[in-house]
Amino acid sequence: MIAHLANETVSRRGLMFVLSSPSGAGKTTLTRLLREQEPSLSLSISVTTRGRRPSEVEGVHYYFISDTEYFAMQARGDLLESAEVHGNHYGSPRREVERALEAGKDILFDIDYQGTRQLVANAPDDVVSVFILPPSMKELRSRLERRAEDSQDVIERRLENARKEILRWTEYSYVLVNDDLDRTFSRLRIILAAERLKRERQTGLESFISTLIDETP
Repeated sequence: MIAHLANETVSRRGLMFVLSSPSGAGKTTLTRLLREQEPSLSLSISVTTRGRRPSEVEGVHYYFISDTEYFAMQARGDLLESAEVHGNHYGSPRREVERALEAGKDILFDIDYQGTRQLVANAPDDVVSVFILPPSMKELRSRLERRAEDSQDVIERRLENARKEILRWTEYSYVLVNDDLDRTFSRLRIILAAERLKRERQTGLESFISTLIDETP
């Protein structure tokens, strides 16, 4: 009886699970693994003014839009967060995210520290942020070069920006060094599970506990 009642009365608001990292540190791979192993975790698909890479699919990785479309969305307040990264603009559509959180669904964000800072400022109780670090700058360069999707000039710029991004690590709830993909992924899932169970995220607990106390054994 109580177990059945608990399932009906105790629920929770969704959370925003944010992953950030310098380009090449493994964030995209970890995002993909989370989506495969955590099917209830939906990805917030950002809009971007960056050109589409050969491996990317419209509406799956990003919504690729013009500068004009982007700034119009920003002016209307349609972006929950927005940022300029490597000379390109990115943003998260507001309406879909807010609707999902109210329905108790968790949303995965693959964004940088600028976007994370805005999310935390706008909805601090809903955000769980994780920063992914590379094991070394040498390994980061190697990963960028193996990806073979950027010119050497772009790689050098990404490495320079990586040093600035890494300095933002103190702004995150959790920091993981991605020296072993399987271990890092396991830790990410542990963080997600623990955050989902936090008392502060549960709704209906007071009513359930009141019923529990009043019940005759």
